[in-house]
Amino acid sequence: MMKEKKRSIPFIYKLIASVCIFIGMFIAAVLFGAADTTIKDVWLALTSPADTNAKISLIREIRLPREIGAIFVGAALSITGAIMQGMTRNPLADPGLLGLTSGAQAALAITIAFIPSANYFGIMIACFIGAAVGATIVFGIGQLKKGGFSPLRIILAGSAVSTFLLAVSEGIGIYFKISKDVSMWTAGGLIGTTWNQLQVIVPFILIGIITSLFFSRQLTILSLSEEVAVGLGQKTTTIKTVLFIVTILLTGASVALVGNMAFIGLMVPHIVRGIVGTDYRFILPMSAIFGASFMLFADTLGRTINAPYETPVAAIMAMIGLPFFLFIMRKGGRMFS
Repeated sequence: MMKEKKRSIPFIYKLIASVCIFIGMFIAAVLFGAADTTIKDVWLALTSPADTNAKISLIREIRLPREIGAIFVGAALSITGAIMQGMTRNPLADPGLLGLTSGAQAALAITIAFIPSANYFGIMIACFIGAAVGATIVFGIGQLKKGGFSPLRIILAGSAVSTFLLAVSEGIGIYFKISKDVSMWTAGGLIGTTWNQLQVIVPFILIGIITSLFFSRQLTILSLSEEVAVGLGQKTTTIKTVLFIVTILLTGASVALVGNMAFIGLMVPHIVRGIVGTDYRFILPMSAIFGASFMLFADTLGRTINAPYETPVAAIMAMIGLPFFLFIMRKGGRMFS
């Protein structure tokens, strides 16, 4: 009976409600912080570029780029999690659990150690390569045994590979005495996000999100069964390759901006699936909006919970995400269906 009621609400109304939540979270994120600001300050920062008032400059040069970064990273990691859960039919799939973020972090550490003059674009390309290598190793190990992928095998392989790659990152940091530099990138926060960084990162995330939306119908069919997808004439190898490239783009760009951010890609798709069902034409856009809203909430909480000091966003995500992960484990993935 509840399912019928849920389905009776048109998707457009759910989308409008989620956009309203997102707008509210964005206003709250820009408004609240260690420095007191008002709605008027926020409005002037958005509409009066000539105004150089200290509070307005703070909003325009520090808070706005930071929160825009939170929006795109939250959307990117949530869509990545949704794609991976659909492709692997694994309810525990997440870019942080399947080697993508740890691979990107290891590549970032290697780049800082061996190419210290690399610019922001170069570091982002290194993160793309690292994410691809990390995920390829995980899926390669997952396919070693006859029988293909299984959720448990993929998660075990992901945990082992992620731990190894994080150890590589830490080892390089210690050996080359660049631990502080690596930590600045990988602390899992948005401190110091600039407009210049966003100009490099955002186009890649937009390309990844738009491409994923174009392939949402194919992902829905693929998430049911590979045999069904082949039977319906889907070119599964091509679809998987494109979606794999999309996950690398989204994860690599996100790690280059905020570092290792776990659990958001696990939680948001599950929450969204409970609201809109199992059609990825609805899951992906809603995951982007919910992920952006959730990231804004976590960043606002991190800045205000112990102001003027900051609590790392990654720590807040871990505190919320770990119980969620254990809950899904206890459910045996039944939430996924």
